[in-house]
Amino acid sequence: MDKLRRLQAALGYEFNDPALLTLALSHRSVAGRNNERLEFLGDSIVNHIIAEALYSQFPKAREGELSRMRASLVKGDTLAEIGRELELGGFVILGLGERKSGGHRRSSILADTVEAIAGAILLDSDVEQCRRCVLRWFEGRLESLGKGAGGKDPKTLLQEFLQGRGHPLPEYELLTVAGDGHEQIFHIACHLARPALVVEGAGSSRRRAEQAAAAAALEGLVTHG
Repeated sequence: MDKLRRLQAALGYEFNDPALLTLALSHRSVAGRNNERLEFLGDSIVNHIIAEALYSQFPKAREGELSRMRASLVKGDTLAEIGRELELGGFVILGLGERKSGGHRRSSILADTVEAIAGAILLDSDVEQCRRCVLRWFEGRLESLGKGAGGKDPKTLLQEFLQGRGHPLPEYELLTVAGDGHEQIFHIACHLARPALVVEGAGSSRRRAEQAAAAAALEGLVTHG
């Protein structure tokens, strides 16, 4: 129990029901109940909390820019970094095979555990308490965004997101050009092969339309996991 108290101190939250925390730390390789359902819940609440924080922190940012920033914050790599900062590797409960293969260091397991813990905190308390914890974990990264870090455009971020997962790069297709002269509106489709996804964007130039489509693709990737 002393070990779990140390973890709760790092999380900034003390569980009323410690069994929820134990469940959140239990990887699916463990026989019996595991953290997959809590991970599902945590994924949704973390996305909501970060979206709300960005909406408040950047009142002049457009939807595509907010989507890009959120995608950079809630992606697996960032969640895994938070997991390492919280030293979750020493707390995750793994099956024998995962322990032998070094699962406590695996980024995907650490990222999933962070989400599961967020879901457990939500069930153990309420949305406001969960928000305080999640914002504490992301505090430095949110501050960095406010100082201009992470200023990549949606097309660049989408390309990096896909490359980091070994997926094919997006393809952009010009659908229509409406209007005359300087009032033209370009409509672009962004095609992703893996995961399979097609979204559209519009803008006053082809470049802007492609950026809007890329932002929509990032939004789709975050929404649908």
